Amino acid sequence: MRTTVPRPAGRVPAAGRQPRPARRLPRARLTGLGCGVLAVASMVAAAWLCKLIGGADGAPTYYGALFIATSAAVSLWVRPADLVCAPVAAPIAFAVGLLSTNGLLETVTTLALSAPWVFAGTMTACAITLSRSCHRLLRGRAERRAAARGR
Repeated sequence: MRTTVPRPAGRVPAAGRQPRPARRLPRARLTGLGCGVLAVASMVAAAWLCKLIGGADGAPTYYGALFIATSAAVSLWVRPADLVCAPVAAPIAFAVGLLSTNGLLETVTTLALSAPWVFAGTMTACAITLSRSCHRLLRGRAERRAAARGR
């Protein structure tokens, strides 16, 4: 006689599949190209927003803070195989955002004056990328040790 296991109300998993646990953050899904596109699009939008807020001079503090937030976001959402793309895409996005609202000479001047923001955002991307990479390596090492003990 076959017994059935009562299931909780809600979605029933397909045959042979286990239900996925609930996650708080979305999984890292951005490719390297997607990381660059997201960074550039958000920095262009930030540049136009800061141009509207700050008038002719712009709002460099807001732009810098949005750059650091963008750098952190793309570093968190890029997939593990493309982790190196986040620190590379961040400063490029900063420059493209400035170029979208300024002329070339003004962009070069603003880049020189905004160097601390560029370094802070790039270092944020590097730190997050490095920590994710180390976590990935340590988790793989622990899984290999656990598999070796189970043999």
